[in-house]
Amino acid sequence: MTKEEIKELSTADLKERLEQMKKEYLQLKATHAVTPIDNPAKITADRKMIARVNTELRARELNNK
Repeated sequence: MTKEEIKELSTADLKERLEQMKKEYLQLKATHAVTPIDNPAKITADRKMIARVNTELRARELNNK
């Protein structure tokens, strides 16, 4: 998902995707702790994507005030 795609989504969709992404991230971290995954860089990429979505949600919140 690119920055442009994030900006096109509605706030409700972003919140829904954020919850899903957080669950997947926690599952990935737990899996990696037990058995190493093939691509550990995916953990970093997922964390950065969660931050991007949080940033967009915060920007929308500040614009609505």
